[in-house]
Amino acid sequence: MLIDAIEILFTTSLWVAAIRIASPLIFATMGELICERAGVLNLGIEGIMVSGAFTGWLTVYLGGDLWAGVLVAGLTGAMFGLLHGFLTVPLGLSQHVTGIGITLLATSLTYFTYRVALSDVTSPPKIDAFEPYAVPGLSEIPFLGEILFYQTPLTYFAYFIVALVSWGLYRTPLGLAVRAVGENPSAVEAQGISVTAIRVGAVMTGSALMAIGGAFLTMSSFNSFFFEMINGRGWICIALVVFGSWRPGKALLGAILFAAFDAYQIRLQQVTGGVVPYQLFLMMPYVLSILALIIVARRASYPKALMIPYQKGER
Repeated sequence: MLIDAIEILFTTSLWVAAIRIASPLIFATMGELICERAGVLNLGIEGIMVSGAFTGWLTVYLGGDLWAGVLVAGLTGAMFGLLHGFLTVPLGLSQHVTGIGITLLATSLTYFTYRVALSDVTSPPKIDAFEPYAVPGLSEIPFLGEILFYQTPLTYFAYFIVALVSWGLYRTPLGLAVRAVGENPSAVEAQGISVTAIRVGAVMTGSALMAIGGAFLTMSSFNSFFFEMINGRGWICIALVVFGSWRPGKALLGAILFAAFDAYQIRLQQVTGGVVPYQLFLMMPYVLSILALIIVARRASYPKALMIPYQKGER
């Protein structure tokens, strides 16, 4: 049994599944990272992912294109981000309370809309989701080809987003402004830049990515919508931001690590044949993630103005 458990680590199917499981986490983690880099904690992530999963799926179910579904999901997330940003930035309300409120609001609105739009449906309808696409040439590389280059288009888009966020934060004036408002907003204001505009814009952008992360589940991983599908992934993404020390590259590695734990526990259940309670395996990715978070978080350097409201003219 031990040998079988070790052999699983070297199977292609494990790492193909890990990349797929990591993809929605990558979108949402990058979104939360942008928000926190600008000094705003977004605890609305769980509800925003639910709303994105639903609106993206509903768009396709009603006849829209798959990429139109992704766009609608992103716009839905941006609208919730605008609400969260308005309440926490210019009004200075508690980011914790507002975030939880956004989660409850988004989840409740999604449930209500689902019941109204699909009142006669007894089981979740299915859509034609994204299919895996083999990148010519690269997908033929032994082992790595199938893992990295035979995924759905949204997975490729997730890794593009990581590169885009990294470049944007560290190679552009806008990225510098976003990082600055998370560290020293008064210095940003002294340069004639609106702290409010930067923070609200960052929250809207981050929330759009969170919603696309939710849409991945209905449009690339599964082909239908059900309310339990997010299943705490939003809270995991908040932990991944800390694990990655607010850096996109490290956060990406954290998402893949968690996804690998998750894919591994599914296969371990099959190896043990039911001898060990399955609840222990389900718990394993979260326990290992908490241990990794404890080790890394002790050395993490968080944005100095994170969760600190700022009013124009303050010093």
